[in-house]
Amino acid sequence: MNSPNLVRQHWAALRALLVLTVILGIAYPVFIWLVAQIPGLNDKANGSLIEVDGRLVGSSLIGQSFTDADGNPITRYFQSRPSAAGDGYNPLATSASNLGPESIVDEPDKPSLLTLVCERSAAVGETDGVDGTRPFCTGGGVGAVLSVIGPRDARGNVVHPTRVVSVNEPCATTQTPFLDFYEGVRVECATPGEDYSIGQIVPIRGNASADPAVPADAVTASGSGLDPDISLAYADIQVDRVATARGISPDQVRDVVAAHTDGRYLGFFGEPTVNVLQLNLDLDQKYPAKS
Repeated sequence: MNSPNLVRQHWAALRALLVLTVILGIAYPVFIWLVAQIPGLNDKANGSLIEVDGRLVGSSLIGQSFTDADGNPITRYFQSRPSAAGDGYNPLATSASNLGPESIVDEPDKPSLLTLVCERSAAVGETDGVDGTRPFCTGGGVGAVLSVIGPRDARGNVVHPTRVVSVNEPCATTQTPFLDFYEGVRVECATPGEDYSIGQIVPIRGNASADPAVPADAVTASGSGLDPDISLAYADIQVDRVATARGISPDQVRDVVAAHTDGRYLGFFGEPTVNVLQLNLDLDQKYPAKS
């Protein structure tokens, strides 16, 4: 290939690069930005940010906590769905817990998904004055799981237990496990550091209702960890607490909840949800706390 052809090809390539850079790197992004600033679109394009008296308080698309410095729920506010994103609702660490249905045995410094659900359910029950018990949870708010040790049959099931341990109840926290006896064998509390995987892991359902008063979104984190909404069921069990803290009637609180409830998408996708930040801000404006 001679030099003039090589120069022409490189010059053509350079011109194509410059033209495409102007079109795709400058003109197109500017055009999309201008379209996004059209009234009705600009709010979402700019992050659905919410300001109060000129102060940025959050985004309607990202959840946040409403707790005090010690992590306790502030009673005058509706509480958000739990978050597994970093220290909670961190957009730079958006994630789930990566714990699944088989996560029922606690590890040192790492509770199982079952125990997390039990702890959260018990805490919500205490905060909102409802029954926080759930199937497969102990009264102390951890997973009701036994390691049953003994000879097994051909299917791997223990036929004659010789030892039974409540694996999620360390002896440091309890001397009386949630169950006294299992198949005639006294249940022990767990000794920290001891491995009970040799036993058959048996979750105990207990006598809690199959339809818990505390709904699922109150005890499980969303896939992103940033969910800004809660279910109507979770909002409903918080109404009395918020009303008492603000010195107003539950019906007044329910009216504000209804104003911030979004129905099913297109009328049939998903379930109705309540945006927690918008709800709490509206309550602050209409019924500010007296103390």
